[in-house]
This record gives sequence, structure tokens and C-alpha cells, in this order.
Amino acid sequence: MDSNRQKLAIVSSDAPDAREAAANLIARYGQTETKDANVIVALGGDGFLLQTLRETMSTGKRVYGMNRGTVGFLMNSYSEDDLPQRIAAAEPETIRPLEMEALQADGTTTLALAINEVALWRQSYQTAKIRITVDGKVRLEELNCDGVMVATPAGSTAYNLSAQGPILPLDAPLLALTPVSPFRPRRWRGALLHDLSTVRFDIFEPEKRPVNAAADHTEVKSVVSVTVRESRQHTATLLFDPDHSWNERILSEQFRY
Repeated sequence: MDSNRQKLAIVSSDAPDAREAAANLIARYGQTETKDANVIVALGGDGFLLQTLRETMSTGKRVYGMNRGTVGFLMNSYSEDDLPQRIAAAEPETIRPLEMEALQADGTTTLALAINEVALWRQSYQTAKIRITVDGKVRLEELNCDGVMVATPAGSTAYNLSAQGPILPLDAPLLALTPVSPFRPRRWRGALLHDLSTVRFDIFEPEKRPVNAAADHTEVKSVVSVTVRESRQHTATLLFDPDHSWNERILSEQFRY
């Protein structure tokens, strides 16, 4: 991207370090209203970056994150120097969110998007009992577990990784289907699915074994079924410094000990 044509909107989380960084960058590079900007500079942690991506979804705006938060796996390192030049040299990665359709017992249907994952988990002391169907074919008749999720490549280093799920390169045409504390079948560790797959979760005994579902920050209580697919309509674009690309981070993460 031509650095002379950049219109930057600098936004930050409420963390003191992030707000101070935003003030410094605005003083140095100026500020464009978000609606008129073509690049959003997001200062904070991964949570704030995901919020920014949701707010700019399918607008064509690119998001360049710099870490001023606790967790910054999706962020570039922070520096006040040469910001337009860094953005001009940055490599874009397109992210497609998941679409969740969650049905509750009263017939209410909730639709939501998730950049990281759609997750289900038990609401009570009883394990959840969940049937898993992929593209219309039952693949697991009954999973007894604390929960289960479908994660995108962007979300594969978040909750999915904590549940021992696989790390996925950002450009991999895959989704991670990962259980949380599976009880039966005890040795089932999940599956890798094509990103065009549609996954359906059906809850057994929902009154006795209630289950909640969440698409990132959107939570639905006491679901009876949840359908998940990658969106073909919505996209978001992240910018990464070429010397610390997403694929390099993914590779490095897999060799950490």
C-alpha cells in the first residue's frame, strides 16, 4: 500500500499503555475518522484486535495491530517510528469468520459471527452429551464432555490451543474441531475439517444436561442444537510485518516448550 495514500484511524483499548500510545501516534501521524480511513491501527491486546475486526468486518478496511496489551499473538510489535512505511510493507491476511446458528428450546434462533471459535460447554455439574454431524453425516453419535468447539485458523492459538487442539496456519483451508475434556470416547482428540464443512451439534437431555454456546463474545444459554459454518460473505483483513508474519509465528509456537 502506498504510504502517501494511507488514511489512518488510530484506536485503542482502555488500558493506560494503549491510550498513551494512541495519543503519541495521533500527535505524530494525525488522525482520520474510522469511517473515512482505509487502515485501522489497533493498540491493545488480541481481545481488542478481535473487537476491531468485528467492527470493521466486510468494510474493506485493513487492520494493523500493535501490542499494548497482555496477550498479543495476533499483534505486531509496538514502535512509534516509521508507521506509514511499516504499514505499506505489511503483508495482508484475509480472515473469514464462522457463522453460528444456535437454537434454544423455546424455538428462539440466534445468529452470530465468530473470528476465533464457536464453543459449547456444559452449564451444570453433569457432563454434556452431544451428537456431532458433519455435512449431513453423523460422525460421532454421542460425545460425553465438558464442551466442544470449532475454531478458525485465527482462533487456533486461543481457546482451541488451551484445549490441546492443533495450531493452524492462517491460510490453511481448515477448521479445528476440538473437544474439551472428553469423557467418552475418552481417546477422541478432535478432527481437522475442510473450511467448507458444515458442523451441527445436537444436545441430548438438554433439560438435565444444559449446554451454553458462544460465538466469540456472543453467548446463548441452554441450546438444543448449534450449526457452524465458515462465512462465504464476510471477511476481515489483518496486516502483519513481513519479518514476523503469521506463518512464522505459527511455526515458532509449535516448537515452544
